[in-house]
Parts: sequence; C-alpha cells; structure tokens
Amino acid sequence: MRNLVRVRRTAAALAYLASGVVAGPVGLLWSVASTVAVLVLAITQLGGPAFLGAAWVTRGLARLERHRAGWVLGRPIDPPYVAAGGDTLRRRVAAVGSQPATWRDLAWLVLLFPFGVGLGVAGIVTAAVCAGVLTAPAWAWAVPNPRAPFPVKPLMTTTPGRFGLTLLGLLLVPLAVWIVRRLAALEVAVARALLAPGEHRRLVEETERLARTRARVVDAQAAELRRIERDLHDGAQARIVGAGITLALAARKIRAGGAAADDVETARRQLDEALAELRRLVRGIHPPILTDRGLHAALAALAADSPLTVAVRGDAGLRFPAAVESAAYFVAAEGLANAAKHSGAGACAIELRGTESRVSITVEDDGRGGADPAGAGLDGLRRRVEALDGTLTVSSPPGGPTLLKAEFPCAS
Repeated sequence: MRNLVRVRRTAAALAYLASGVVAGPVGLLWSVASTVAVLVLAITQLGGPAFLGAAWVTRGLARLERHRAGWVLGRPIDPPYVAAGGDTLRRRVAAVGSQPATWRDLAWLVLLFPFGVGLGVAGIVTAAVCAGVLTAPAWAWAVPNPRAPFPVKPLMTTTPGRFGLTLLGLLLVPLAVWIVRRLAALEVAVARALLAPGEHRRLVEETERLARTRARVVDAQAAELRRIERDLHDGAQARIVGAGITLALAARKIRAGGAAADDVETARRQLDEALAELRRLVRGIHPPILTDRGLHAALAALAADSPLTVAVRGDAGLRFPAAVESAAYFVAAEGLANAAKHSGAGACAIELRGTESRVSITVEDDGRGGADPAGAGLDGLRRRVEALDGTLTVSSPPGGPTLLKAEFPCAS
C-alpha cells in the first residue's frame, strides 16, 4: 500500500511538471495579450469592461492552476479572493483592482513560463532517461553505433550490456523519483506563495468575523437585558408589590384596632422571597463568588448545588480575567443544567485548565447524548464565548457522552 501511494504521488508530480510545459506558454501569452489589450483600451470607455473581463479570465486560469497544484498537494489551493461589490462600473473595477490576489494571479501566469517550461522539461527528461535505460533491451538493438566509445558500445550493442543498462536503470529509479518530486515541490511552493490566500484576505475575514461577533454580542446583551427586566417584573417586583399591599392591609387593621400579626408575617415572607429572587438574579448576571474566591470555587459551588455527582478538576489557585471567568462559569452552569434536565446523566466532570495564553473548560456527562449544538441555550453560550474571541465545541453523539468545551485566549 505504501509503495502504491509513492507511485501515485510520483505520477502526480510528473503529470504536474509535464502539464506545466503547456500551461507555461499559455499563461505567458495570455498575460501579455491581456495586459496590452487593457492598456490600449484604458483610454476609451471600454477600459473598465476590458479590465474586468481580463481579470475574470485570469482568475479562471489561476483557478485551474490551483487545481493543478492539488495534484501534488493532495487538495487544491484555496481561492484568495474576497467579494468585490460595487454599484457602478468604476467601483467594481476599483474593488477588483485593489485586491492583491488579482495581481498575484497575473504574476504567477508570467512566472509559470520559466518555471513550468524549465522544470517541466527537466522532469520529463529525467523520467525519459530513467525509462529509456530500464527498457534498453527492447530498443537498444535498433540503434547500431559501431563507432561509439567505450563503455557505450558494449552497453548498447551487446545483450549483456543492454541488461546491464536495465540494472543500472533500476538503481537510478530512486534518484529519478526524488528529482521529479523535488522539482514538482519547488514549482508548487512558488505557486502556493502567489495563489494561496494572503494577509489581505485574512484581514478581511477577520474584520467580517469581528463584525458578526459584535452583532451577536449586541443581540445577546439586548436579550440579557430583556431577561433581567422580565425576571424583575415577574419575580422580585411582584413579590415586593404583594408585600406592600399586605402591609397596607395590616396597617388598616391596626388602625381599626384589629390583629395584624398574620399579615405582617405574610409580608415578611414575601420580602424574603423577593430577596432570594434578587440574589438568584444577581448570580445570573455575575456570581459574587467569582470575584471573591475565583473560578474554581464558583465551579465547586455549582457542583455542590447540582443534583448530579459532579467532579471538579483543576488548580484551585488559577485566576483569570473577570470576563473569562464569567463566561467559563456560565458554560459550566449551562452544561450542568442541560445534563440534569435533558441527558438523564448521573455523573458529570468539570475540568479547568489554564496557561499564560489559553484557558479551557470542559464539561462532560455520562448521559444519553443527542444535544443540539444549535439550540437556544448553547447558541447563547457560543455568543458569549465568541465575544471574547474564544471557541465553543459541542460533541454529543447519540448514546453519549456529551462533551462541552470552551477555550478562551488569556493574556494574564
């Protein structure tokens, strides 16, 4: 199997080099012709359409080059382009022309001529010489050369000499394979340097990702504010209003000379419930234990309150930025809540790991699995994690276990 893979890779490398002999002249001819045509038409109204058309064809040829390089790399080179919008011809031309990938494609088509032809001829000659020496007994007899110098004459004109060439060819096969693959690797390296996504696309994608994350964070904050308002209105506020009404009734009874002890006791109970509701609300925003004792202690408190058997692992002395600790806490809280409500789990493990640059928290349960990574709760967690430039991974195959892992960059 390993030898078959080597044969395939060598054949792919040789095919890449051989096709470069054709692709090189085509790329150079198109580069020269398109450049001259665009420069000539630039002073006319056809300059913009000519540039866009030439860029479209150039990108098509570059796309073929990326797929051709995939013969050697195992997969095509990723395209480097970003969306080029614009509601007018001038803006579309500016959007296409401002992308470095446009000019890198053209540069590769120009360089493809010396690289494709030079390295392609070298690879073909290497393979042809090796194949010719290997098959010497089949053709050397037809090439009479009585005046050939020693040792060519005995090798070419005698049967033992021809089979000696075959033996020599067998010895040269590893060297020929190495040369062909190194030549192909050199050409592919230059192609990848010019045709692969560069810094421009990375910055554009990073900007788009940050814009999406910002929008998701704003939505998450708005949803959180609505939740807090709803909890205050339906919970603590309703209980406080009820306590106020009860105290008003008690005051009226006292003025009438009646007993109001039961009403005062009811009002006290309502105020205690309102206070407990406010404490739960505060813990839902930012648990005070995070500030006072750190993330490990907060996780231990979560584990103690959970109906499951929860093991917490990690260094109790680790401290992280407040935002990271808060997000990690809520990842663990959501994981435990889901495990207790939906998975049928009996035990759960929380593992906290931290370095100077990364913080990770993992929540794993022994439940039946099947959690939906796109569910509302996990999607809200993902927004919270991505707001800190972190990643959230959910693995929950049917039958379990469910694994929830969040990673955050950490500068402290």
